[in-house]
Amino acid sequence: MHYPHRISKRKRARKIGFRARMRTAGGRKTISRKRRVGRKVQVV
Repeated sequence: MHYPHRISKRKRARKIGFRARMRTAGGRKTISRKRRVGRKVQVV
């Protein structure tokens, strides 16, 4: 059986976690967009 690719939690967090998003202008925009819609911002 073929298992889907599992990236480690640490790698995933470093790539697309909250801190990683806040590092770039585009990421900050993404988070503010989610907040505007009224989502709880929980990335990862």
